[in-house]
Amino acid sequence: MVICRKYILGGKMKIYIDGRFVDKSEAKISVFDHGLLYGDGIFEGIRAYNGRVFRLNEHLDRLWASAKSINLTIPITKKEMENAVIQTFLANKLNDGYIRLVVTRGVGDLGLDPKKCTGLPSIIIIADAISLYPIEFYERGIEIATVHVRRIKQDALSPNIKSLNYLNNILAKMASAKAGAMEALMLNAEGYIVECTGDNIFIVKNGDLYTPPVSEGALIGITRDAVIELARNKLNISVKEERLSLYNVYTADGVFLTGTAAEIVPVVNVDGRAIGDGYLEKTIKKLIREFKNLTNLTGTPIR
Repeated sequence: MVICRKYILGGKMKIYIDGRFVDKSEAKISVFDHGLLYGDGIFEGIRAYNGRVFRLNEHLDRLWASAKSINLTIPITKKEMENAVIQTFLANKLNDGYIRLVVTRGVGDLGLDPKKCTGLPSIIIIADAISLYPIEFYERGIEIATVHVRRIKQDALSPNIKSLNYLNNILAKMASAKAGAMEALMLNAEGYIVECTGDNIFIVKNGDLYTPPVSEGALIGITRDAVIELARNKLNISVKEERLSLYNVYTADGVFLTGTAAEIVPVVNVDGRAIGDGYLEKTIKKLIREFKNLTNLTGTPIR
């Protein structure tokens, strides 16, 4: 794939759409795109730190897995996609930032049948600065609330397909906002902890980490995996993937969320209950420090 560099020059935000860069105001898709009409597509959220894209290969592997699971053929290779991501950061003159990588089924008709999408799937890449939570919340922690919206069952739709249909998560986010919380804690149909609307969840108990297994409906998070690796290999902390109830969360020594946009954010209150003894658990502070070191020193160079 050849990227047309004449679109890169200038100071405005540049959006990558199907092999070329356009200004933000000119970034458009068809109203018949199945990604718009039915959420028929996939995406990845990716971060860059200090001139390096963090775990880009893992994100692309997950994107390709999502595509395969919905029988969507991405029209370029992984290497070409890697180059497109890098070029999008360069086009927007970003050394630190967030990439939203979207692949839609493409243009079809008003019917559901994806066979009617006769053209190539569409690729959209957006690069921008992002901070999911205000900086002060990383220092003092956030409040979250359990919501009535249950996570979709795995036998209905695998949570590891990062599809464009996030209505389940949006409804949960709305419920948490109504409760005055920053984030929603979602349960599965059996009432066990799954994750939050855009983040995985961990608890600290007696110095060990616990997180819901993916079999409960949690996403296999890239940041989640990085935290597990850091805990086990760098800090010699035990990590157990076990079923967690609200009781486990309420009585934890510490709670924190992980995600590409969120990074690692501490939780100090769940459903009106203070977590631990009111200060950030030292294990969480260590993990935040090690994660910052990891993101600043590793990744695919932007060049």
